[in-house]
Amino acid sequence: MGQCKLETPQTIGFVAKISSRLKLRCCTIVKNGQDARSTKSEFSCGVGILPVKNGQDARSTKNEFSRFTGILPVPKQVIENGVRCELKPTAIVKQSDKGEFRGEWGIETAARGLDKSKVFWIRTIACGILTVGLFSCAATQGDRLSLEADAKPKVVATSTIIEDLTDRVAGGEIQLTGILQPGTDPHVYEPVPKDSQALEQANLILYNGYNLEPGLIRMMNAAGIKARKLAVGEVVKPLLLNKEGNTVPDPHVWGNVENVVQMVEAIRDALIELSPEDRDKFTQNAVKLTEELKRLDSWIEQEIKTIPENKRKLVTTHDAFQYYSRIYGLGIADSLIGISTEEQPSAQTVQKLVESVKAAGVPAIFAETTINPQLIKTVAEEAGVKLAAQQLYSDSIGAAGSEGDSYVKMMSANTRTIVEALGGKYTPFEVSK
Repeated sequence: MGQCKLETPQTIGFVAKISSRLKLRCCTIVKNGQDARSTKSEFSCGVGILPVKNGQDARSTKNEFSRFTGILPVPKQVIENGVRCELKPTAIVKQSDKGEFRGEWGIETAARGLDKSKVFWIRTIACGILTVGLFSCAATQGDRLSLEADAKPKVVATSTIIEDLTDRVAGGEIQLTGILQPGTDPHVYEPVPKDSQALEQANLILYNGYNLEPGLIRMMNAAGIKARKLAVGEVVKPLLLNKEGNTVPDPHVWGNVENVVQMVEAIRDALIELSPEDRDKFTQNAVKLTEELKRLDSWIEQEIKTIPENKRKLVTTHDAFQYYSRIYGLGIADSLIGISTEEQPSAQTVQKLVESVKAAGVPAIFAETTINPQLIKTVAEEAGVKLAAQQLYSDSIGAAGSEGDSYVKMMSANTRTIVEALGGKYTPFEVSK
């Protein structure tokens, strides 16, 4: 048998950017035309076999494993731990009948007839290649990731709820930009120049519709915005409410979780149209989210049933909970102001709500995270009822790290607040990991 030797650095490409070491562990065997296996996936820049997962196969697009070429991955792209890596021609071992790799590091063979004096030089060359490779990877990783991000479709979501749902369905396959920040009131939000820039650069714009975000809708309809636009909330048949003598659609469609299932389907279809090659991932993510939403819907219904019937009445700052109240058995919600927070209640409106609260006999009323609580606090004091300790998330999810920092967690947190304040028995909802 001829001696094994390490191929010159010129023929060795950069394989992966995952580990700082090259380890060919014990009993990594390469037989003619077969797969290269490793007990660990610790292969890095410069040389080595790239198992996609621990213990699995490192494959070439041509299966070029032989006694003469050793392991030769031809140019190909794979995904390793979320990073796109290039497999370039990498000749490692020549003139070995079995290509037996053993030992704790470097590249050496245990085949009989090996000139042990060569091991030192093999190890030295391997270390040098790794050092160069690691520096090269460190220099180029940022550039490659940046180019990959730029190549992804650009999607803009106006509201935090739409952004959260889109993120769940997309699973990282798009560049997603959210305009509204957690806690921002979409009814009164005034766009800024960076919003215009994001909209102009987008391939797809997802917004709620039914005039939830009037300032942003005006900007979207302005000249220069060429992206496809989808009013996600408008796939749902709306409730019709009275506003200043006119009948208008209620934009707070997400209050009924069944509506959100329809919204997720619309988001999925729009993303598939935008990036057909990611159809399977979008579909799988949408299925997973839909399953969680159906569990959430059933859970809310059961939680509200624990509230005594004579206390099932929801009174809030603005009219954002009609869908929630009607579908889950809280009747028609009462509020200080209408469906838009632009409205300013008169003294007469405040007094009317005070009398309504007294007549209903509810134990608590509720403030909201996006609206100053002072007026609803006044109503509570004058009606002689308590203001719930926790505010309800209405037009926005909560800030990162809060108990309502996703749509599912927002609905779960709101339900807990309502059930506990109105005298029900709360059982936690298990949010999917």
